[in-house]
Amino acid sequence: MFHLPMLNFSPQQVAQVCETLEDSGDIERLGRFLWSLPVNPAASDALNKHESILRARAIVAYHTGNFRDLYHIVENNQFTKDSHAKLQAMWLEAHYQEAEKLRGRPLGPVDKYRVRKKFPLPRTIWDGEQKTHCFKERTRNLLREWYLQDPYPNPTKKRELAQATGLTPTQVGNWFKNRRQRDRAAAAKNRRPAGQEHSDNIHISI
Repeated sequence: MFHLPMLNFSPQQVAQVCETLEDSGDIERLGRFLWSLPVNPAASDALNKHESILRARAIVAYHTGNFRDLYHIVENNQFTKDSHAKLQAMWLEAHYQEAEKLRGRPLGPVDKYRVRKKFPLPRTIWDGEQKTHCFKERTRNLLREWYLQDPYPNPTKKRELAQATGLTPTQVGNWFKNRRQRDRAAAAKNRRPAGQEHSDNIHISI
């Protein structure tokens, strides 16, 4: 079995460590572990045959704001369907963040639509089916269940939900924020006289 220099780990064992750290949500430790790996061509080639390691590199690149590396990893490696949801979420969020920085303001729904059109999902993380920016039904159901239990999840719960849904913690947080806004708007509308209902034009997509 091929073993990595300086580390008595096989590529398979490295992949297992990456999966464990990814599942724990400890991005800092995952990043330190990846930085400790050999960088010589033979070792890199052996490591890059494992999707778990490539996905871990992409996750660390995203969370450290190194979007160029994220795009390079995603565009130049084919990923199985199991990795698609998480990598798609990071691809879109990274482009949203870059667009927000460029514009100097938060993106609205129309802005995000334009970003998605300009930077479509690579076929390496997309099976070719037409998808919208809306979440899948299973994901929405899970988010609704958690919302009923706690409309204000703490960072730990957001990370847990992100792991369970394949979304990013930012997406989870935005969903809860939008849902709270929608519920408040509905409650306010119900309190107003019928004659004022025509003025309520609040549309928040979840």
